[in-house]
Amino acid sequence: MSATVRKNFVFDEEIAMHLEELAKENNQSMTSFVEEMIEEKYGSKKVQKRMQAFKKFTGSANGLFIDKTIQSIKADKDV
Repeated sequence: MSATVRKNFVFDEEIAMHLEELAKENNQSMTSFVEEMIEEKYGSKKVQKRMQAFKKFTGSANGLFIDKTIQSIKADKDV
C-alpha cells in the first residue's frame, strides 16, 4: 500500500546537495533514500519502545519467581 504525502520539505542548499550525493552513491532516488532513513529511524524507535515495555514488565515481576520450583508454583496454583 502506498500513500502520497503532499508536503513541501525545504532543505538548505547544502543539505539538499548532501541528500542528492548520498542517494547517487547508493544508486537510489532521493525519495527512496529518505524512505529508507525514515524506516531505519522508526525501526530503532520501535525496538526502544518494546524494550521499555519489557523492562517495565520484568521490573514489576522482580522477586516473583525467586526460590520457586515448577512443582511449588503448581502446588500454589492448586490451593
